[in-house]
Amino acid sequence: MDRVLKINQAYSLTPWRKQLQSIGLFLVVLVVIALIAGVYLNINAKAATIGRQIQNHRNRIDELENDIANQQSQVAILTSSATMEQRAIEMGFRRTQSDDILYLVIDGYKGRSPAVLASDTKIFAPSQTQPRISSDFTQSLLDWIREEFTLPQSLRRGVIP
Repeated sequence: MDRVLKINQAYSLTPWRKQLQSIGLFLVVLVVIALIAGVYLNINAKAATIGRQIQNHRNRIDELENDIANQQSQVAILTSSATMEQRAIEMGFRRTQSDDILYLVIDGYKGRSPAVLASDTKIFAPSQTQPRISSDFTQSLLDWIREEFTLPQSLRRGVIP
């Protein structure tokens, strides 16, 4: 018994073992904190990189939208009536007078067919051959319950007495 007490006292009283345990615990905590900080920094770096890429893409979208608007305004300027008239005069065209115009009558030509407008009621009139919807899909729950409890069993099965 005395021997066990001496061994226990020898191991428990050595200060360098307690210091070694304290240093080991401190290093484990330090490594865990360093790992957490590393993961945090890695995620933040990726988020910042993706955020910057999004900003670059938005800037590119803005540039393209400005280019499109610029080209649309250039097309509008080039196709304006004043510019088109100026270009036509430069190409040798001139304004016509009513006595300069010659109309030709062509036998058999009926002209353009009239446009059919969407408000025409014949287009949207319901067809006579429209499929009927089954009563299973038009019957309410209350009607079904009332029918189930009021009709005799034989009528529900389709048997007529």
